[in-house]
Amino acid sequence: MSEKTNGTPAAASMLSGLVVLDFTRVLAGPHCTRMLADLGARVIKIERPGEGDEMRRSPLKLPGEEDQSTYFARRNSGKESVGVDLSQPAGQAVIADLARHADIAIENFVPGVAAKIGCDYETLKASKPDLIYCSVSGYGQTGPFHDRGAFAHVIAAASGIMYLDADDRGPRTSHLQAADVLAGTNAFGAILAALWRRSQTGIGAHIDVSMLESLIASEDIAYATVPNGGQSNPGPRTAMGISQIGERWIAWQTGGAPMLWTRLCETMGRVDLIDHPDYATPDARRDRWPQIQTMVTEWLQTFGDADAALDALHAARLPSAAVLSPEEVIEHPQLTARAAFPSVPHPAAGSVRVTSSPYWIDGKPVGPTGGPPYRIGEHTRRVLKELLDYPDDKIDRLATERVVAAPG
Repeated sequence: MSEKTNGTPAAASMLSGLVVLDFTRVLAGPHCTRMLADLGARVIKIERPGEGDEMRRSPLKLPGEEDQSTYFARRNSGKESVGVDLSQPAGQAVIADLARHADIAIENFVPGVAAKIGCDYETLKASKPDLIYCSVSGYGQTGPFHDRGAFAHVIAAASGIMYLDADDRGPRTSHLQAADVLAGTNAFGAILAALWRRSQTGIGAHIDVSMLESLIASEDIAYATVPNGGQSNPGPRTAMGISQIGERWIAWQTGGAPMLWTRLCETMGRVDLIDHPDYATPDARRDRWPQIQTMVTEWLQTFGDADAALDALHAARLPSAAVLSPEEVIEHPQLTARAAFPSVPHPAAGSVRVTSSPYWIDGKPVGPTGGPPYRIGEHTRRVLKELLDYPDDKIDRLATERVVAAPG
């Protein structure tokens, strides 16, 4: 593994000794396995010889002779790459051997594909009966849509979230790949729960995580009200304001906690609105949200600039923030203090900045344990020797037959 980064020793040893077979690519699965790697698990990323994870070629391309992008580096830091051709029976035999030494396997193929290439739950369970196996897919492993391919954009439409976020111009696309990240996070949690059960019972698990259900679970109002006869209320959310002050924008919120409306009225000098029948209840404010939005914006604009307006909101303990660009976010003092964008080593670029895991442990950040695998199959020889005790001549033969990628 590459040299350590700012992942803390305590965090980086929490899952030490666990071996993960990672058949995932793109985002949902790699997000999950990156978090496992950050906590010390040995994550063996199985890649297709010659192609690898398609996100190796996603922007921004890093320097060097190998296909590798900043996207790939961020999601795959701290992992080992083993190149195996799963379309060949000999490649499937290598995977069966690896499964005997694995604790966890995770895949995010379209349902049915894993069985065709010999890395499905039933096949690998035959090699390791107590294996914890996780399948991440768009719609889940069952149901009439189970075999449909999916990306976050499509799942946003299928989940109702795109409908809820529509504006006067209709449904919109989003930069946020929430369905992938939420599914990966749910997989991470379920895997840890399965590990605990196995430690108590010796029983493995087959975990089925749906991007669709993960995104639905993230919506806080519609899927509480609509199943019980309420309305979905698409469009801009009430009590969540956005105001322009000069050339800058700020976001503020007056709902979610009962005292926020009172605080806002008091700091605006409009205590008459606190108990006014047109504004006194959440339902009344919801009906008059456009007027409230205008009223608050006009008040905020009296401060002359966004910083002064934010100071007033913060002093009144009203949740608010400037609308920042990614360039501003990366240099934000809060995120600098939290070590949210650590660097990992890279053979050609020297180093690459990635994101940390989104939590601290024991008062310290949880960062990547090493850089991303630079070459497809970069660690094939080491893994096959250390875990399987394959002799050099066997690895050479498999490489010559293009069963594995094992660059020297």
